[in-house]
Amino acid sequence: MEATAKAKFVRISPRKVRLVADAVRGMKVEEALNKLKFTPKKAAGLMAKVIHSAAANATQNSSIDVDKLYVKVAFVDGGPSLKRWRPRAMGRAFSIRKRTSHITVVVAER
Repeated sequence: MEATAKAKFVRISPRKVRLVADAVRGMKVEEALNKLKFTPKKAAGLMAKVIHSAAANATQNSSIDVDKLYVKVAFVDGGPSLKRWRPRAMGRAFSIRKRTSHITVVVAER
């Protein structure tokens, strides 16, 4: 049995979140949340929130034992980019893409 949680349109670059997602993939949920608590990155808080949500979704199913949950799948997709412009030298404009992420976490029983 599995439970899923998603966080969409999160204002952080997918590349930064993938570092954290790779660190917790395959861990037990409690271990993953402990590790994220002491990880000094903005993405760690976001990932912890999604893992916590997925675990809470799993509690809705009475056949799942919450103590045996582990992070089965954790991946990050890119969302739409906010396009902004910066003035540059000699009247030019320079584009800035403020990237967004879609974070998906699936927890399952081991």
